[in-house]
Amino acid sequence: VESTAHVLTAIDTGLIDRVRLGITPQVPEGLLHAALAHLLGQSPRVSVLSKEGTTDELVAALSTREIDCAIGRSFDHSVGVDIDQEPIYEQEPCLLVPARSRMRLSRGPLDWARLAQLDWIFPPPNTPMRRTFSAIFLSAGVQPPSPIVETMSLRTIETVLRNVPNGVTILAKDIVADLVQRGECAALPYKLSWNLPPVSFFVSRHMAQHPTIRSLATAIRLAA
Repeated sequence: VESTAHVLTAIDTGLIDRVRLGITPQVPEGLLHAALAHLLGQSPRVSVLSKEGTTDELVAALSTREIDCAIGRSFDHSVGVDIDQEPIYEQEPCLLVPARSRMRLSRGPLDWARLAQLDWIFPPPNTPMRRTFSAIFLSAGVQPPSPIVETMSLRTIETVLRNVPNGVTILAKDIVADLVQRGECAALPYKLSWNLPPVSFFVSRHMAQHPTIRSLATAIRLAA
């Protein structure tokens, strides 16, 4: 009822539709720009509600029909029969540290036991990325470290790395490129031999055939 009321209000103000889009912080700016540019470029015009959260939060919001679709990490648990999940592309992982510490922390070969001694920023528990972080250390025969901060917020990650000389995290290479440009962070020069969980497009099945949602999915695939 609330969703229908918002659509009717949008129509009254000259907008023909309303799309409720979920976004994880791990979606690069270029892909977010493409999604929003596509939606805001529709004619007749479309209004957009944007909700940011972890993939599990967005999947829950899709299940309760708080949002219509989402761009997030591939969800390795059941998303329910009412949600479709389409992998879009894989991201290359990258170790991110404070810019002033790059030379010191990049000495020697890649050593997960040594890296485990640093001050880690981990994703929140029970998220696809947190499970990936734990698997990385365990596959190297190293006990996963206890993180000093648990967050998906890029703003928080950037602030921690600005203030913690031994801070480190893993982000997608295209996300890292956005952060490195601002000068506070730097990528360690190690090539990691695996990929992050794919970026995926999620949609509630009752909205899957909606023309605006279908065209958005196509635009996201092309941008990726």
